Amino acid sequence: MPFRVPDSIALVCCNVVMARSTNSSSRRVRQRNIRIASLPERSQSARDRSIHVLAAMRRDPKLSLARAAELEGVKPETVKKYFRSALKRADGKIRATKGDRYAATLYVPDADGNSVAVKTRSSKDREALGQYLRDLGRYLRGNRNALSTWHGKKIAGVELVTAGRTIRTIEPALSDFTLYRAFNGGSV
Repeated sequence: MPFRVPDSIALVCCNVVMARSTNSSSRRVRQRNIRIASLPERSQSARDRSIHVLAAMRRDPKLSLARAAELEGVKPETVKKYFRSALKRADGKIRATKGDRYAATLYVPDADGNSVAVKTRSSKDREALGQYLRDLGRYLRGNRNALSTWHGKKIAGVELVTAGRTIRTIEPALSDFTLYRAFNGGSV
């Protein structure tokens, strides 16, 4: 007569095996460093849209990964591919962490009206540059106190233009169309 394992023991054994297989599969998911410059243009664009997904999820904590990805025109899997550590599972849903240390290049105007590349190293820097650009737009629309909080400040080593005379001098280069194209990757 063959040896028969009681059902209660068999269930325990299966749970242990399942736990091991779950652990080993989670070990296979390895964070890898991706050189942004070496990515094809299409992948760079997908990465940029993915970083916008994280920003949208941080602005609206109720926004799901799937919905935010849909709004930005990227798949949730793409966001996970490039920014896995910026996502966490909370209450059974995937949420964005409060901050991240991913690099991104943004553009701000210099004293001559030319766009200057700023290599940011965190979501905090990206958010601050976005706020500065919004305040610059407010200043150009007539709110003369919009840039008062930015006087003498630097972000990622780049000093921000806040002098009224300088901005009035370069204002033709800072039209809405130029701001959009120069500071947001050049696409329309």
